[in-house]
Amino acid sequence: METNKKPIVVLENITKSYAMGELFVDALKGISIELTEGDFISVAGPSGSGKTTLMNIIGLIDRPGSGSLYVGGNKTENCNRRELTRLRREYIGFVFQSFNLLPVLTVFENVELPLLIGEKGLSKNERKERVDYFLEEVGLADRSNHKPSELSGGQQQRAAIARAMVTKPRLVIADEPTANLDSANGERILELMKKVNQEEGTTFLFSTHDPDIWKIADHILFLRDGELVKEQKK
Repeated sequence: METNKKPIVVLENITKSYAMGELFVDALKGISIELTEGDFISVAGPSGSGKTTLMNIIGLIDRPGSGSLYVGGNKTENCNRRELTRLRREYIGFVFQSFNLLPVLTVFENVELPLLIGEKGLSKNERKERVDYFLEEVGLADRSNHKPSELSGGQQQRAAIARAMVTKPRLVIADEPTANLDSANGERILELMKKVNQEEGTTFLFSTHDPDIWKIADHILFLRDGELVKEQKK
């Protein structure tokens, strides 16, 4: 891995507040961080510390109240919805805690969907080869023709992880990716993510309470009450 790694996401003095009745809650208070190529990052902090808000802003799901956010060198403040969608498609893969698999599609079709939407120039055989590879890696090759309703929670989680990585995004954002997995499958998924991280230079950003992820993370962000209170790099 080269030492002069390029930044994928840059946050400069990011704030975010939410209205709760007549009160405003400061979810983020002046966060400034940089995520670079090949980072394996965990966001740690108690409930209400701002982890989810931070992940949503980095993933372009939510907009900051103030400050500057750059994704792939693109300043996002003035981007319209279509431009933000393009940046998400080109740079980011998501692993949601709620899976967000489409119930009418098979596992194979769910994983293939991002390739149909965003990857131009891939043939049907190339799409199949890539989907089959990631389904094999997450241990779901024998479930490719099943619908999500026919899978356990852990299997749905693994399908969601395969879908997030099938486009080989520059950044994967994962919300508790091992929460619904037993220890063996959790370890398998972490090994796969670390393999993709090292071989492809993919940046991973986790929000997790899993100490196994903290152990292998090379960069941990500690949040409390919307503030970055500590940043640990190994």
